[in-house]
Parts: sequence; C-alpha cells; structure tokens
Amino acid sequence: MSKNKVCLIAQFPPPMHGLSKAVETLYKSEILKKDFEFIKVDITNNKKFLSNYKLIKKADADLFYLTISQSTGGNIRDLLIMHLLYKQGKKCLIHLHGGYYRKLYEKKMPEFQKRLNKMALSHVSGAIVLGNSLKYIFDGLVEKKKVYVIPNCVDDEFLISEEELESKISKTNDVYHVLYLSNLIRSKGYDIVLEMAKEYKNNPGTKKLHFDFAGKFYGAEEKQFFENYIEENGLQDAVTYHGIVSGDAKRKLLKQSTFFALPTKYPKEGQPISILEAMGNGLIILTTNHAGIPDVVQDHINGCVGNLDQNIGKAYRDYIETVKDEDIANISKGNYLEVKKHYLENTYISNMAKCFHLMTEGE
Repeated sequence: MSKNKVCLIAQFPPPMHGLSKAVETLYKSEILKKDFEFIKVDITNNKKFLSNYKLIKKADADLFYLTISQSTGGNIRDLLIMHLLYKQGKKCLIHLHGGYYRKLYEKKMPEFQKRLNKMALSHVSGAIVLGNSLKYIFDGLVEKKKVYVIPNCVDDEFLISEEELESKISKTNDVYHVLYLSNLIRSKGYDIVLEMAKEYKNNPGTKKLHFDFAGKFYGAEEKQFFENYIEENGLQDAVTYHGIVSGDAKRKLLKQSTFFALPTKYPKEGQPISILEAMGNGLIILTTNHAGIPDVVQDHINGCVGNLDQNIGKAYRDYIETVKDEDIANISKGNYLEVKKHYLENTYISNMAKCFHLMTEGE
C-alpha cells in the first residue's frame, strides 16, 4: 500500500523554540512514517523564499502542511504559498502555533492584506489551533468544522518517571527552587521573577526559595538588564543563571524544582511547551491568564494563575506562602497525571495522524 505524501512547510530547528520543536517531533516520528512520506521545506530563513517556493511548486504531495506566521511580513510569504497551492488545486492544512494571528489580522494589517487573508483562508482544507480558547481566532475566516484543536506535547525525554515523581514529592525541602525556563524577554515575565527574588531577599517568607533561570537572552539589552538587576540588588546568592539548557542539564533543573514561573504577557504566546514540560515533572505552575494557557492551567488546581492587571508577583508570593507541603505533593502528582493523560508525545502524534488521514482521505 502506497503512503500518502505530506509536504511539511515549516520552521525547523535551529533555532529551537516551541514551533520548531513541535515540527521536528512530527518529522522524526517513526509512527507517522508508517503511513506518510514527508517532504521537508524549511522556511526558517526568508532569504531562501524563492528556492523554497520552487520546491513547493514542484512537490508532488497529497497534502501541504503550513505553519503560518504571526508577523505582517511573514504573512505575505504565507499568502504567496497558499495562493500557489490553491491555483494548483492542492490541499493545504495550516497550523497556528500561537495566539496572536487574530490581533495581527484585525489591528496590524492594511485592508488589502486583510482581504487577501480572508480569501486565502476560505480555501484551506483545515486549520489547527493549540486549544479550545484559541478557536475564535479563525471565526469568519475558516469554517468552524474545519478548525481542529491539537494541543502541544512533552517530548518523552523530558518526562519524569513515576518512581522519580514519588521520590520527589516524598522528599523534605530545605530550599524550594523556583524555575524560569524560557526565552529571556521581559514580556515573558522574567523581570517579575527577579522582583520576587528581591522581595524574598529583603523580606524572607516561611519557605526558603532559590530562583533558577535558563534560556536565551533576546538581545544585549535583556542580558544587561538581568545582570545589572542581580548586581544592584545583591541577588548573587538567591539567583542562578544556567544559560541555554538541553538534555541532562534541562532534565536536572526540572527534576530539582518545585515551582515553575512564567508570568507571560508575550503577544505571540500560544500554549507554552515549557509549562507542559514543567507539569510533566511535577512542578507547581505560576503563570498568567493569557493566550491558550487557561486551557492547560487552572488557578489553585495546577498552581497560581495571575491576572495581568494585578500585582502578579504579590499573588505568587501569597500563594507560595500559604500552600502546604501536602497540597504541593497533591498538585505535583495531579499535574503529572494531567500530562500523562492529555499531553504525551504519542497523544500529539496520534492527533496529528488523524488530522493528516482526514485531510488526505476524508475529502
């Protein structure tokens, strides 16, 4: 039996981020390769657009899978690709790895670009979003029946074992580690986590905390701000920056930490894989009611969800001070089980396989 061909038009690593990581998981899946033959077109570098356009034009595929951009310039690229596929009578499945496209469409695009988007999206075979709260993004643009919800996943290598979890939650903590693991952009909230470290240094609470940061600085200004803040507030003993981590170093950080802090208001946020990884390691989540996060994290069930119009750092401190060790153990186990139930790599692959089968065989 011949395999259906799927052309993956997407951003592949490097660099490694939520979108490229999810795409790499698809491309390398042995399960998917049993039913589908993949053609890879890496659109990370826009300078290669013409050569990529020619590859797409020549590709003999049953389905074209396109991860769409959330910038006006990237959207022009996507429009050209979608127009080509429409003219060729090809099936196109788009995947939005974020929550910003609707605002981009309504507030940032000139009228001509909005019209082109509405026309292009009316022809797609399907659109994937990360959570139910993000389905509205395609209202009036893609038929509701063609909008599919497929959450992100935790790669198997970053999921703690049940034995390791039991050992973790049964251990008495002298120091509770608070982990920030994401790109170091202030809109992601690392500055709020630094303010928490300062507050705990000046006004210690009932729990002794240490704050761990890992991720890439986006620009010299962010790095200078981070380093200056630590120096000016004498936080060298309270804060550790681990650089960009992967593999064993990343697993160690996740395993040793109790709380995971991502007080994000990042405009292009979707459903952070870092939160899922933290939950898959039994961490208590400190985050915000932003983008697709409410589909995953509920206040006082998975941790503490702060509203962007409140003092988030104070909300987190109040929560940390009042949550009991037995509640930490229960939430930790609950978060782990939630990931095992809904956000495993195999679940993600299975959901994507169903969608690919529907697109290639169901129409």
